[in-house]
Amino acid sequence: MHKSGSSQALGPGGLDISQSFFKPIHGASPPPTTTRTTKISVIGVGNVGMAIAQTILTQDLADEIALVDVNPDKLRGEMLDLQHAAAFLPRTTITSSTDYSNTVGSDLVIVTAGARQIPGESRLNLLQRNLALFSKIIPPLSAGSPEAILMIVSNPVDVLTYVAWKLSGLPANRVIGSGTNLDSSRFRFLIADHLDVNAQDVQAYIMGEHGDSSVALWSSISVGGVPILSFLERNQIAYEKQTLEKIHKEVIQGAYEVIGLKGYTSWAIGYSVANLARTILRDQHKVHPVTVLAKGLYGIEGGDVFLSLPTQLGRNGVLGVTNLHLSDEESQQLQKSAMTILEVQSQLGI
Repeated sequence: MHKSGSSQALGPGGLDISQSFFKPIHGASPPPTTTRTTKISVIGVGNVGMAIAQTILTQDLADEIALVDVNPDKLRGEMLDLQHAAAFLPRTTITSSTDYSNTVGSDLVIVTAGARQIPGESRLNLLQRNLALFSKIIPPLSAGSPEAILMIVSNPVDVLTYVAWKLSGLPANRVIGSGTNLDSSRFRFLIADHLDVNAQDVQAYIMGEHGDSSVALWSSISVGGVPILSFLERNQIAYEKQTLEKIHKEVIQGAYEVIGLKGYTSWAIGYSVANLARTILRDQHKVHPVTVLAKGLYGIEGGDVFLSLPTQLGRNGVLGVTNLHLSDEESQQLQKSAMTILEVQSQLGI
């Protein structure tokens, strides 16, 4: 499919008449021969991919958004639907193609494409099908944008971020997964709801696997700068561990509940990924819990495992991982989470 985009050629025979509308001022210098623009590519235009693209567009994070999908009709329809809102949005070029050449020169490439699980299919078989899919997707993306940050959103995100790193040939600091950034947002919301405070005043992280073996860092939670558990203990306020476990379970089950009610998740992950894109492209040096190469960090050994850790992000991707103090129980849970992911990775044969 030929790359599709907006046309500036309105004159006879496709002549560009845009220059006729404006006259240069006296003594003006010629335009620069090179311009610095920001380009984001989104691979996969399903519910998640389009929620991400739409959120990035409304937040004015890119000069160009390139959409890629295997379904040419849906792809063109989604592109046109966004282009038709141009009068209400920041000026952004939106293109679409089934060809990965559309992504060349990207600053950030976001992959949401992935095989869907067939009823009764094993997790390993689903992973093998995703490995085959990524083998076709990732190499042309990294070849066309060798300086880009590659962000994986497809699930299971931890293992597929590892797969993308192996297939891309990119340095580990430029391959990340959306990880538990959204899980941590759900965590903060639930804590804020319990305490009747604003979620933005809650500092709390979910680490490890984006899944059942994730780790809730209760020991480091603070609200308005006040460490919660130590405050309760210092003031002899009783709390039940079962209550904490219930909140963590609600975090894990959050996505399943949304899927059960509306059939899929989209808006929250759209905002989560746009939040990460802003930090990276604006070089904000903010800390996010995202999937990164965790080998040698927090005592994690045994192989090149990718899982979520509180990570400082910027224009060069991963700038560093924070050195949080974990309780003994949290440390053990994180090791267990790493082993869970490593066990799955070992079966992929890459």
